[in-house]
Amino acid sequence: MSGASLVRPVVLRGRTAPSRVLFGPHETNLARDREISDRHVGYYARRAAGGTGVIVTEVASVHDSDWPYERAPRAADAVPGWAAVVDACRPHGTLVLAGLGHAGAQGSSAYGQQALWGPSGVADAASREVPMEMEQPEIDELVSGFSAAAVLAAQAGLDGVEINAGQHSILRQFLSGLTNRRADAYGEDRARLLREVLAAVRSGLDRDGTDGRVLGLRLCADELAPWAGITPEQGVATALAVAGAIDYLVVVRGSGMSVFATRPDLHVSPGFNRSLCGAVRSALGGAVPVVLQASVVDPVFAQAALDEGIADLVEMTRSQIAEPDLVAHVRAGTPERIRPCTLSNQHSIVRDPRNPIVSDEAEPRAGHETEDPPCDSRTRTGPARRSVLVVGGGPGGMEAARVLALLGHRVRLMERADRLGGALLLAAAVGGRERMGVLVPWWERELIRLGVEVETGVEADVPGLDAAERAGTGVLLATGSRPGPRPYTSDVPVLSAAEFEAGVLAAGSTEAALDRLPAGDVVVHDPIGDWTGVGVAEQVAAARRRVTIVTRDAVAGVQLSRTGDLVPANTRLQRAGVVRELYSLLRGVHGGCAVLEHVWTGERREIDCAVVIDCGHRLPEDELWAAHPELPRVGDCIAPRTVYEAVLEARRAAAEFDAVAQAVA
Repeated sequence: MSGASLVRPVVLRGRTAPSRVLFGPHETNLARDREISDRHVGYYARRAAGGTGVIVTEVASVHDSDWPYERAPRAADAVPGWAAVVDACRPHGTLVLAGLGHAGAQGSSAYGQQALWGPSGVADAASREVPMEMEQPEIDELVSGFSAAAVLAAQAGLDGVEINAGQHSILRQFLSGLTNRRADAYGEDRARLLREVLAAVRSGLDRDGTDGRVLGLRLCADELAPWAGITPEQGVATALAVAGAIDYLVVVRGSGMSVFATRPDLHVSPGFNRSLCGAVRSALGGAVPVVLQASVVDPVFAQAALDEGIADLVEMTRSQIAEPDLVAHVRAGTPERIRPCTLSNQHSIVRDPRNPIVSDEAEPRAGHETEDPPCDSRTRTGPARRSVLVVGGGPGGMEAARVLALLGHRVRLMERADRLGGALLLAAAVGGRERMGVLVPWWERELIRLGVEVETGVEADVPGLDAAERAGTGVLLATGSRPGPRPYTSDVPVLSAAEFEAGVLAAGSTEAALDRLPAGDVVVHDPIGDWTGVGVAEQVAAARRRVTIVTRDAVAGVQLSRTGDLVPANTRLQRAGVVRELYSLLRGVHGGCAVLEHVWTGERREIDCAVVIDCGHRLPEDELWAAHPELPRVGDCIAPRTVYEAVLEARRAAAEFDAVAQAVA
């Protein structure tokens, strides 16, 4: 057993990291052109200040044949940025390593306008593009590219590099029978290229005569495709074969056929890689430190993995996007202050044609460190500056109250429901989305800690707002949303998704809530295509009701492609027996039948329907604001969106309120 403390130092090839927590490489879209930018510097420095032990920067392409996404860094352009990251992180003792890789057939030809490289002419499962089969000259160029990138990393002053042989990696593609069908030496011995690359990288790191730079490896040890892909047994064998060439090993899973499996969303329980990592570490027998990568978000779970000998370090990437001070809070004995990570992937997975910036629902400053001022560090003490009434206890209202209290104001939060949480409680009631609810207790604890006066079961009205303003109390509205119009008529019960989930919470279970509705088929109307309709349909099916999801799209939950849950979600629907009516519009429900219209042909047909759960668009609950349009408002009462926008607007509104209060003080 390891028994080492998560927040105590660890030595890697003679270099000491201040904790055993790793912030792993991931796409950020923070690059300018293909450089490591000032935004990268601010992003990584914030996590270093919070106590992370090892930071591995976003994977940089080692060869010009690789341009996997528009803002992907390139090693040849990264040296100044790498050096700046080192300078920013060094005062905190954090080891900084460069992520190096080549996406191979999992890349894109859209940017480089040249053929993709791959071990064999096997089309990628996602893009369907067939790569050029590499010959010896291309293989030699690739190995030289890795070596040259290592030299550049050393010149930038980095503590070392981490080589990617996991997801989006040509090295994994050479290791796998799914993608490597060669008949030459690189097919007979699929690990040959990996060994050549590691040897070349070690030579590059040591070329200036400086020993002790760290060489890490991110290795896929299970492609979840045992009929041809890398199996755990093969993963162990590869790890044993290269252990003498590396200084630490990160065990991951997934392939081009299961990209979603490497950093899955909240439907997959944290710790999914625990047994795989433990098996690899056991086989290695301590020859090389092993890192657990498994959606780990809880320091207690992470410490248990160390204590039980599962790993020597733990990667906690998404949890540190959500809470940069995670390690610092553990050290200080205040783990209850760690902002939870939902694992929803709504803002942390950004390999997306829209080029969104990496961030987190409840920490929208993540990825925007150089632009958004911090709020927690501006905490004031002393007499309250001004009294503030926040109306609405959803995410926007709770965050506004929290930040206003941090800024030294006397805050009262009013919520008409009997507990805080608002729409977030309803979102967490949807099947498979329970983890969204972890934020509510955190906000509740923070409001208590900061002395916010919370009133639940009390509804604000216009006279009350008038009285508050006369008393000199500032007012901020976070009143949420209400159901939007429905483009159909119905003679059977129609519930919005929010109404249905409120019924589930009131009844104590989905089964009990459905028992209060007419017997028969349930139709889930999903004109949006996000997680709501899919989750509600799964939830109803799990309660043993026949259910049909109606969508105008070609696939149910089309927007889940952004979070990596599209394929898993449709797999779950299929297994649950949910009928998917695609390319369909709901035109009406009469006499126990729903009328569906094909979006292209206009053809109409009927399906059985006793209840409709409508997952359509919502509108602002803006009655109070209409009476007082001068008042600031945040979140859904401006326009119904996600937790992220509500929290971001709450911070901005609190900062603006504080600025005005200071100006008149």
